[in-house]
Amino acid sequence: MLHLHEQALAELGHCLSGIDGDQFEAAVSEICIAKRIALYGVGREGLQIKGLAMRLFHLGLKSAVVGDMTTPPVEKGDLLIVSAGPGDFSTVSALIGVAKAAEARVLVVTAQPSGMAAAKADVVLHVPAQTMASDQGETTSVLPMGSLYEGALYVAFELLVLAVRDKLGVRPAAMRANHTNLE
Repeated sequence: MLHLHEQALAELGHCLSGIDGDQFEAAVSEICIAKRIALYGVGREGLQIKGLAMRLFHLGLKSAVVGDMTTPPVEKGDLLIVSAGPGDFSTVSALIGVAKAAEARVLVVTAQPSGMAAAKADVVLHVPAQTMASDQGETTSVLPMGSLYEGALYVAFELLVLAVRDKLGVRPAAMRANHTNLE
């Protein structure tokens, strides 16, 4: 059982090394130029999205998680970031429609770049990993269900934050200053 971590880490490394550099840079650029950023994901993908929203806030960016009472409306100049690992979710499609109607940009993070959500996006960040929709058959991960995708999201999002931090010239001390003291 203890050796499973080696396989899990190797699988995560393979996923991260499979992320296209141009797509990654396009995602960084979209985040850097957005006036405000709204983020959405379902289930465990949603937990990773919430972590990204927090880090963007730490960077001093205006970010909010869709569904929170303090999330402002999106409009032109804003960015909606959604995760749709298996290619689409009904809620993701609906939110993309609302964002597009409001002239906001859309960044879709997905393991299925030919999925319906990606087809509607302005920018796609393909994270090549197993999701729950692809967890059966010969190529299954040692990690259960969609955990490989969700784990890869965590690290990919932290790498996005580092790239945005560097591009915007945000110092680590400034990020720390934005961390809550209400713990």
